[in-house]
Amino acid sequence: MKFIKNNQAGSQEEQLLIDRYRQTGDLDVLGQLYSPYMHLIYGVCLKYLRDEDQSKDAVMQIFEELIKKLRAHQVSNFKGWLYTLARNYCLMSLRSSGRHEFVTLDAGVMESGDSEHLDLGELREQQLSAMEKCMELLPEEQKKSVELFYLQQKCYKDISEITGFDINKVKSYIQNGKRNLKICIEKRSGS
Repeated sequence: MKFIKNNQAGSQEEQLLIDRYRQTGDLDVLGQLYSPYMHLIYGVCLKYLRDEDQSKDAVMQIFEELIKKLRAHQVSNFKGWLYTLARNYCLMSLRSSGRHEFVTLDAGVMESGDSEHLDLGELREQQLSAMEKCMELLPEEQKKSVELFYLQQKCYKDISEITGFDINKVKSYIQNGKRNLKICIEKRSGS
């Protein structure tokens, strides 16, 4: 099956493949969906894991995760969802291997002009680490709503159905969770 260059037609074709895979569980269909993104997933994995062999293994492990997760989740933006899945896989892999140290952000470094010594990837990793720590501190309703909205790209209605929260409560939990995350991250960075 050819992938059409037109983004809208391509995403429609992806959606057809997603629907067919969800209905049949056919791994060939999943392979058709995943293969155009394998090089991008490898790049994401290499960015986080910084090891070619581990990144190649991760590409295959992420495919294995897709087998279950794509049937369990309603996905409307496959590329974005797949990127998030790959990033989360790599972060969890780093965390479980013990190679990932959580570091709080140091605003003094940013203000002093020494920022050229910080690798952009390291800075992003520090920011992600601070955000992960702050996510754990959120009340459960806010944490769940923020994760579903931002990480799994669910709409308010889907979040309401998944959690059982009233849709207005979902909106409130997301808004308050986002504000609390910002405050927490600023405190950790000394801003």
